Amino acid sequence: MLDCRDEVLFYTKQLVNIGSIVNTNGEKEIAQALYTMISSFPYFMENPTHVIKPQTHNDVLERFNVLAFVKGTKGDSNKTVILMGHLDTVGIDDFTQLAGLAFEPDELLEELKKENLPPRVKKHADSGEWMFGRGVLDMKSGVATNLYLLKYYSEHPEELEGNLVFLSECDEEDSSYGILSAVKELNAWKEEHGFEYVAAINSDFVSPRFEGDKNRYIYKGTVGKLLPSFFITGAETHVGSAFEGLDPNLIAAELTRQIDYNPDLCNEAFGETTMPPVSLKQMDLKPNYTVQTALAAYVYYNFFIHSWTPKDVLEKLKEHAGIAFEKALELYHERYQRYCKASGEPCRELQWKPRVMTYEEMETELIQVHGSEYTAHMVEFKETLLLDVSLDLRMYAARVVEEAWKWMPDQSPAIIVFYSSLYSPRIEVTGESRDERNLIEALEEAVETVQPDYGHPIVVRSFFPYISDMSFVALSDDDEALEAASRNNPSWGSKFFVDYPEIRELNVPVINIGPYGLDAHKRYERMEIDYSLKIVPNLTNEVIKNVLAK
Repeated sequence: MLDCRDEVLFYTKQLVNIGSIVNTNGEKEIAQALYTMISSFPYFMENPTHVIKPQTHNDVLERFNVLAFVKGTKGDSNKTVILMGHLDTVGIDDFTQLAGLAFEPDELLEELKKENLPPRVKKHADSGEWMFGRGVLDMKSGVATNLYLLKYYSEHPEELEGNLVFLSECDEEDSSYGILSAVKELNAWKEEHGFEYVAAINSDFVSPRFEGDKNRYIYKGTVGKLLPSFFITGAETHVGSAFEGLDPNLIAAELTRQIDYNPDLCNEAFGETTMPPVSLKQMDLKPNYTVQTALAAYVYYNFFIHSWTPKDVLEKLKEHAGIAFEKALELYHERYQRYCKASGEPCRELQWKPRVMTYEEMETELIQVHGSEYTAHMVEFKETLLLDVSLDLRMYAARVVEEAWKWMPDQSPAIIVFYSSLYSPRIEVTGESRDERNLIEALEEAVETVQPDYGHPIVVRSFFPYISDMSFVALSDDDEALEAASRNNPSWGSKFFVDYPEIRELNVPVINIGPYGLDAHKRYERMEIDYSLKIVPNLTNEVIKNVLAK
């Protein structure tokens, strides 16, 4: 076992002390600090080209990744393991009056002890076995593990039977510009140095799966994440004649009722089940108050996948949108009948029918009807829309769909299904390829070696349950699935683009061995010191040795 706890603790505190909130200058500061630190190690002073700080590509912000590598001298193998972890954190508004101490773990702990803490939090605060603060868990202690191992092998290259690449990327908490840019450098190094990438080890945090869960988890592969979105049009009317129109908010409400927390939309694979979808936004698109009902509504949902593809999800949600539309019309009709009976007014026959299509289907129809006039208009519209820096990726997509809808010959109420954000691909590590089999065996051997030195069970599962940059170092989806995601995203090619062929060229099997703790992204974010700073580095090191020896 490596005697690493104190040194990893030291690196963790150094990294946490630098506030690196995503989309702030802190991302630049921590990249520079890390680059300077690595450059000061004797190995990198002798080999200065082995550490770089490249700027992200096609990014609206100036920020950087840090990459470094050590070439082992034990044999002449080109096998290479990538250690990866992100440098950015979420914000600190949840720390309220203690925001000034969010990046000072020792001082923060003393102040927290003065508060009336929840029982479990108080127990952890008083134990001396937990570290509190923004980024201690997600995920600077993980980066500290990787930094320690990079330094160790830079001092002991004779123990390394192959090569070790260190990657610490920015922007994981928002748009993944960091990892998408880093793929280019990793592929360039593969070409330049002949690296044969056989495994990647991410170091993002892990947590209990349920109350009382004592396991410490390692994950092979990762969950995928989509953001299915719905543009819903109704039939506008004056509120004084409400039943002469159809409120799109009624359809939106029924859609959320159909999709939110629906176990039918959980994806099971290898005995593991995703969380169901949940709403992340529901709104209408009226710019201000009027006594006219809304023209359109907009909703989107988080959607996790293990084995389904973006195409599968579109088909399922198109079906569920149709059910929701039908239910909304049934409710409308039932209430209209009751109103007519109460008011004595005669009822007219309703003219609306459920109508659902994907963005790709709408685009196809519009191009068939309007041809180049429509496509030229939309290119110009998107370019103009890009000038509005207040629009995030999701609202940009909504505005594109809203504009396209204006060209539809049939303006009767409808639901348009599309994707409005980056697709974080699902990754399966099943043992189908040689590298996957070797990595799985190396992991199993590592757990068997380290488990006797730790009191809680170390359990391997198939899918990391949170969004991470693991999604962008390999691909389990085929081209057809990826094309469904891009063709149904109105922002594709204008507001964002992912070079999937470049990811497929890298295509390295990835696992996650990360620090253990609770309340990531919350005020009481904390990391269990013993497992995170002692066991995790040793598990990671055993995997490195095992997989390079195969």
